Amino acid sequence: MRLFRSWINNNDNATDNEVASSGRRYFLAAGCACCATYALNISPAAAQSPDVQRHLAAARTAAGSDLKQLLKLGDVALPASAKKRPSIEELMAQPAPPPGQAFDNLYFVGGKWVSAWAITTSDGIILIDAMNNADDAEHVIVAGMRKLGLDPTQIKMVVITHGHGDHYGGANYLVEHFHPKIIASEADWTMMETKLEFEVPSWGRPPKRDMVVEDGAKLTLGDTTVDIVMTPGHTMGTISVAFDVKSGSKSHRAFLWGGTSFNFGKQPNRMERLQAYIDATARVRDMAGKQNIDVFLSNHSGMDLADIKLAQMKKGEPNPFVMGVDTTQRALTVMHECALATKAAWSV
Repeated sequence: MRLFRSWINNNDNATDNEVASSGRRYFLAAGCACCATYALNISPAAAQSPDVQRHLAAARTAAGSDLKQLLKLGDVALPASAKKRPSIEELMAQPAPPPGQAFDNLYFVGGKWVSAWAITTSDGIILIDAMNNADDAEHVIVAGMRKLGLDPTQIKMVVITHGHGDHYGGANYLVEHFHPKIIASEADWTMMETKLEFEVPSWGRPPKRDMVVEDGAKLTLGDTTVDIVMTPGHTMGTISVAFDVKSGSKSHRAFLWGGTSFNFGKQPNRMERLQAYIDATARVRDMAGKQNIDVFLSNHSGMDLADIKLAQMKKGEPNPFVMGVDTTQRALTVMHECALATKAAWSV
């Protein structure tokens, strides 16, 4: 079923504003279905409180015209819309976009809704996330890798950014066929082993506990090192990763944020998680400036517009994934301010 097919504009001559607009339309339709289901009911009075409005205004200013898709995060601080949102099953049913190469050593092999990224090294491949289930792992990740000339038998590590099934669901297929190490945080291994936050029948079962990483850990494979940065909130064990990407003779510093939405509004520890998210965005924003991070990625293409950017790439022209250090920091400011607005709304 071709859902939301009108959102994307693949016109090679599209302007930046058109790209931002199409991304906004896409994310409105296909953001995180869990957000609506598990959000608190915000009253109009709470949404109009000065603190909420101040932080949402700061988020809009930081977003400018090019980061509007991130403003969807702030909707959790607003009264619930009566408009029906797509279910997770509908989001999963969207046809996967073509796989693509973002940099010499970074490939997109994910779906329309949830992403998977392959980092190539001199000694194999590090895969970031495993999508929803075995079918996705076989027909999106593995098939996409082969289409791009990558060998899935070279997958040596799979980083599970957080313990929700749309990110770990295909891991067991990958272990059975290619035997990589599966990497997650202690907190999210425990969640996957004990009580899952979300149970969706179409998601695969969690993988068996394998490798545990902590904040500051380094995953080295061949000539490549991926830095583990804990960014709790979305789950308390969410992993983000920082690594270098290459484009010819040029190198860029990339950061992939591992868990974005505030879909924990009905959890008893919601305020602790929201504060952890606020602290994490502030910390990473500071880190982004110090490390000159100019590529900011997500594991949901509604957040980083990965499939739009891949469709726009042309040889010899600027890489649309290179957004610049200032824009990376603006993106983190949008996320930070939306979290602060949500905290203010949840506190009323």
